Amino acid sequence: MKRLHVHVAVDDLQRSVGFYSALFAAPPAVLKPDYAKWMLDDPRVNFAISTRGREPGLDHLGIQAENADELKEIYARLHTAGGEIVEQGQTTCCYAKSEKSWIDDPAGVAWETFLTTGESTDYGEGTDEREVCIAREASCCAPQAAPSLTER
Repeated sequence: MKRLHVHVAVDDLQRSVGFYSALFAAPPAVLKPDYAKWMLDDPRVNFAISTRGREPGLDHLGIQAENADELKEIYARLHTAGGEIVEQGQTTCCYAKSEKSWIDDPAGVAWETFLTTGESTDYGEGTDEREVCIAREASCCAPQAAPSLTER
């Protein structure tokens, strides 16, 4: 069974851990100095917070597969949904090893689809995660300014 993933960027991890632990009536399943994650069954969600976002608030949403067959099914849905898919492949992120792809919804909300394959001792700064985010942002084209009369 798939699991919804929500990642929120926070300013104060300790305060946020207290808030979400009370809200979910459970401590985080993973707690690091810059990251916390709850693997809840009711509702079935992988809820993560970190101090690694560009600004506080919703960082991205996602769908976590439990096995390779579910991941293939989710990837097929991405292609049906349309839009530019960034296939990241095997990576290390959020203290976990995963295979993942990204897509933006029509409102510009980033969606991550992934299968976790193991744990990692580091957040994943040495992976392609930053490059994927930069590539996703670069793919959003801003209108080009018209050349000035002197440039024509």
